[in-house]
Amino acid sequence: MQYTEIMVRYGELSTKGKNRRTFIMQLAQNVRRALAEFSNLKIHADRDRMHILLNGEDSRLVLPKLEKVFGIQNFSPSIRVDKNLDALKQMAQQIMQEIYTGNETFKITAKRSDHDFELDSQGLQQFLGDAVMDVFPEIKAQMRRPDINLRVEIRRDDAYLSYETIKGAGGLPVGTSGRGMLMLSGGIDSPVAGYLAMKRGVEIEAVHFASPPYTSEQALQKAKDLTEKLTPYVGGIQFIEVPFTEIQEEIKKRSPQGYWMTLTRRMMLRITDAIREMRHGLVIVNGESLGQVASQTLHSMVAINEVTTTPIIRPVVTMDKNEIIELAEKIDTFKLAIQPFEDCCTIFAPPQPKTRPKLEKVLELEERFDIEGLMARCLAGLKIEEIFPEQAEKSGEFADFL
Repeated sequence: MQYTEIMVRYGELSTKGKNRRTFIMQLAQNVRRALAEFSNLKIHADRDRMHILLNGEDSRLVLPKLEKVFGIQNFSPSIRVDKNLDALKQMAQQIMQEIYTGNETFKITAKRSDHDFELDSQGLQQFLGDAVMDVFPEIKAQMRRPDINLRVEIRRDDAYLSYETIKGAGGLPVGTSGRGMLMLSGGIDSPVAGYLAMKRGVEIEAVHFASPPYTSEQALQKAKDLTEKLTPYVGGIQFIEVPFTEIQEEIKKRSPQGYWMTLTRRMMLRITDAIREMRHGLVIVNGESLGQVASQTLHSMVAINEVTTTPIIRPVVTMDKNEIIELAEKIDTFKLAIQPFEDCCTIFAPPQPKTRPKLEKVLELEERFDIEGLMARCLAGLKIEEIFPEQAEKSGEFADFL
């Protein structure tokens, strides 16, 4: 079946009232970025639907990418025909001849935005239902939950038919909730946290701490590959590499082992917050899961969180490991995450980290460090690049807006 258009239906955007247009414009921009490799597409977004004209592009390649764009409830690949009864009848019969196997029930659902069309919605449903029964006299019509729902839409320009409805990613368009800095390690949890934050409309930028020569180029590439796995949901993500070697060496040299992790996480949070301010972000996002490791006990979180008043979103904080792994497998980050390249959270991990660090002790230890100088040198060495979906897929793979 050669489709000519994809009809997109919005999800939560229907509840946005006066802000609805802003959400729709952001969604259209995100769809454009996600489908950038298909240069012939034309996208038109109106109040109720988005219409993606394929203009010869292969729908089999477009549809899987569209499934990952947040803010879409569902979508239907459609076929455009001339707006007359003969053309509609012929196409309805052709579609049914291709998809009907002899056992399914069916229904015709018609919608008219052109009220000058010669039949109203009910009349068109009856007309096309009769046309289908002319070809398949034994077929059964069923109004509730039919096996085949053949949809017909009469618009000002032409008529469109579809029979397949594909579930979208749901959520809100990425960017409608503001920008957040994702503290991205090389582990399982933080990519899942980034995915969940994006689903609620947060535009993420990935902040990754590297400590060469203790951390390898493979570990850095792994973090970039994890970022790439998240790009199909938005089209591109800024990756910020933070040089962290000097700070970790100072912490190891000037503090007791039990507090290495607490001091390290406090410095990471300070630096991420400084980057957030530089990059005009609103929040910090991380993959902390309560009680999973020593730095993620409530006592540790309190001691670490003390360095900032910026809101910290922890999407996986109440999830157990199996739930997180299930999501990681769904978004295809799990196999990457378990590759055995050490990140800077593990290379200096003490054998017995404090699970109940005392804030007074932490503050006392931090007096040994030139925190401002360490941060300034660290921030001066940031490396920023944008990661795109085609990098993740390792392949070579804007129309008028509104």
